[in-house]
Amino acid sequence: MALPQSFKAMVVSETAEKTFVRAIKQRALSDLPAGELIIEVKYSSLNYKDALSATGNKGVTRKFPHTPGIDAAGVVVDSTTKSFAVGDQVIVTGFDLGVNTAGGFGQYISVLSGWAVKLAQGLTSKDSMGYGTAGFTSALCIMRLMASGLSKDSGEVLVTGATGGVGSVAVAILAKLGFNVVAATGKTSEQDFLSGLGAKAIISREEANDTSGRPLQKARWAGVIDTVGGNILATALKTAKYGGLVAACGNAMSAELNVNVFPFILRGVSLLGVDSVEVPMRARMMAWQKLAGEWKIDLSSIVTEVSLEELNPKIDEILKGGIRGRVVVDLNG
Repeated sequence: MALPQSFKAMVVSETAEKTFVRAIKQRALSDLPAGELIIEVKYSSLNYKDALSATGNKGVTRKFPHTPGIDAAGVVVDSTTKSFAVGDQVIVTGFDLGVNTAGGFGQYISVLSGWAVKLAQGLTSKDSMGYGTAGFTSALCIMRLMASGLSKDSGEVLVTGATGGVGSVAVAILAKLGFNVVAATGKTSEQDFLSGLGAKAIISREEANDTSGRPLQKARWAGVIDTVGGNILATALKTAKYGGLVAACGNAMSAELNVNVFPFILRGVSLLGVDSVEVPMRARMMAWQKLAGEWKIDLSSIVTEVSLEELNPKIDEILKGGIRGRVVVDLNG
């Protein structure tokens, strides 16, 4: 297969110290790093981490110019490994993609074969990016909770940051599986959206954010998927029922966790950390199989689709907490 000499990509450049500019440019295929697979990207998606990279956050991306995009779905166009053949449809999420390796906001990526997963039967490339890292993380959280003993008969399950990418997919999957889902959000205007996804009840951010200073609160949650960290995660731990399970996967509110040991030693609460970047391949494949099969949800109300040229304002919006659900990026144009 003849490969193009150049392709379209979003490039973030540092024009002066702490001054970053985003532009759609032509990049040479030879600019890509050495890898075992060259993949023509059909779809990508926008995550909070992408927005940090796209605005020059050196805690995410160290060197510029850079193409962000921690998610990519597309077709293998060149392979030096027996694991994948030209023509295979694949998904790449996590590892170093879009962090310091040119990512999915370009029409081609070059990666190690160990980063790629074959597209699960039952999913299209577009579907897979409707989930993306956010939906993948939701699946990992639910897998951890259920493996630790959470069932639909356990009691209420709280999802924080429920209108975001991880939260909205988590609400929909849990509801499909028959769980009694309570969604916490700071967006009071999105109650119909969350009810439509299957949330049985909706609470405000204030209700999920205890500021009393008391070491324990009235027990309520059998399980929690927390996407925001900080004091909301601390509150979730203090309000979990005896034996409650709390999966933590985000830090949009804060990376700090100020909590005492009482939820753990008096109520037997478990805090389960969920990572989507370095997760082993077996769990990675299992999560995608779930999303393609028994956990597959209707993404139509969750996903907004944009072209690469329309992505720029969405990056600013996600940093302000203004995005509902997921943004899929169409690289086919």
